[in-house]
Amino acid sequence: MAGLCYQYWEESELIHVGAEASVSSGLWLGIPAVLKSRRRRGYRHVELDNRLTKSRISVEAKVLSRLQITEFSAPRLLQINQEEGWMVLSLLEGNPIYQSLVDGTREVDDMFEIGVKIRELHELGFSHGDLTTHNIMIDENGKISLLDFGLSRISAELEHMGQDLQVLNECLSASHSELENAMDVVLRGYSSFSSDESLYSPDSVISRFNQIRNRVRYLG
Repeated sequence: MAGLCYQYWEESELIHVGAEASVSSGLWLGIPAVLKSRRRRGYRHVELDNRLTKSRISVEAKVLSRLQITEFSAPRLLQINQEEGWMVLSLLEGNPIYQSLVDGTREVDDMFEIGVKIRELHELGFSHGDLTTHNIMIDENGKISLLDFGLSRISAELEHMGQDLQVLNECLSASHSELENAMDVVLRGYSSFSSDESLYSPDSVISRFNQIRNRVRYLG
């Protein structure tokens, strides 16, 4: 982060260190924010790693910028340095739904609103690419937001949208198996509305999801 002016960033705490990035909370010009820094992968060739970092941060920035125009519930992009691989984002209120489900403060009924939010994203023409419960936020009023758009696709195809549902399905099965019929509730929320301008109907996306799920079962 050599190019980041430290007088603009006051770090509070390290939130998460993942395979691809580290995330810390703090203040950016006095605004509650998070700093997301892409991590260098030692096993990758340096040039390849740089290309992937620039590509992913560029995609995430474009998606967030477009979502901000639509007022979709996602972090706002405050600053970015594509060369150095970091971005500053607004701090979302709430907690990852993962933790809320694990500690029992949220229940399966919240899955309906998650399905609605995923459908909203798909209606805008985007896929997420990594829809785990770690990347879904919920505040004290039950408002759902999505974060971490590094694997998103702009002008997403039907397959990508079906894959979003499959990623969440696998996450729910692996990490929240105690929640009965959780994915069914997600799909009810997903199916609850559709605009005339939507390229793919909810039924067509769910049909593709079922194809992908059956594919995975067969190969597994």
